[in-house]
Amino acid sequence: MPPLFEPMTINGMTLANRFVRSATWEGLASSDGCVTQALIDCMTRLADGGVGLIITGHAFVEREGQASPWQLGLHDEASIPGLKKLVGAVHARKGRIVAQLAHAGRRAKTQESDMPPRILSTTDETSPGLKEMGPDALKAVVNAFATAAQRAQDAGFDGVQLHAAHGYLLSQSLSPKENRRSDGYGGSMPHRMRLLLEVYAAVRERVGPHFPVLIKLNSADHVDGGLSLEEACIVATRLAEEGIDAIEVSGGTPESGKLTPIRPRITCPDEEAYFREAGKAIKASVNIPVIVVGGIRSLQTATDLYERKEADLISLCRPLIREPNLVNRWRKGDTRPATCTSCCRCFVPALKGEGIRCMMRHR
Repeated sequence: MPPLFEPMTINGMTLANRFVRSATWEGLASSDGCVTQALIDCMTRLADGGVGLIITGHAFVEREGQASPWQLGLHDEASIPGLKKLVGAVHARKGRIVAQLAHAGRRAKTQESDMPPRILSTTDETSPGLKEMGPDALKAVVNAFATAAQRAQDAGFDGVQLHAAHGYLLSQSLSPKENRRSDGYGGSMPHRMRLLLEVYAAVRERVGPHFPVLIKLNSADHVDGGLSLEEACIVATRLAEEGIDAIEVSGGTPESGKLTPIRPRITCPDEEAYFREAGKAIKASVNIPVIVVGGIRSLQTATDLYERKEADLISLCRPLIREPNLVNRWRKGDTRPATCTSCCRCFVPALKGEGIRCMMRHR
């Protein structure tokens, strides 16, 4: 059997294969962030389809950090019964599932939370009248991540992933463009990574050494004055030294133009794996598993990434919206590329409250 379909273990979490469902906003939670049957059905289709590790869509750790309507939340004890049902359904299919923990920072949607966003640093994009977080607010955010991780553990998740990519709060803290603080949380790279390191330390203390803690990390912001790949490698190295269990390499923000995290019109192998070089650089900096995401559409590209030692696991997003059974299809010998056309229309129904789904007919 090809290596990508063989089991592997991350800090005691054994996966059936090296394929990962990258965290994707499903738009299927209830208005208060709780699990719905539709969300459970979405996750079980992925487990039935052979995905080795499912990472949930970004779950907000406190209401001030909610980024989207119908977004999953880990902000309240009331969410735990639904989360247990979700995890139980995935485990019944012998799947593994990790909760992604996120905070939107200045990108939070106040119309969803009825609360002002947490502002790490005032910038040109900051709304007038909003002030950057003081010491108490920073401690509250750190505690919110740790408490959310504890809830995920209590609900039976196999691990958690910290979302430090795509211009959300932990990504904002790493960016010299976004983070203009003049205290110990801003300025040089060691100071800009302080909030992330405090979040990781608090999460690790809460869940213990044997519970997998992963991170999704921007390899670069792809905006003038943003985080660079060289800086991302420094962050990755420090996280590995502190004990993070795996790094998923992504990049870009909503302001990155053609270099956003989600890129349309991937029509040939040369356009696949657009974070390949970033993953290679970060993998060379650490000795822990590296997951590469970004436009991977073919088993050939996935295999090449692994064989060239540029990735230890392969992360997929939109192909699994169209074909939740893609991994099983490849494993059984039908190695045609994913039928996803990269049109990005799958987000249209989600924005209408109908949940994410492929708008194109299956071939």
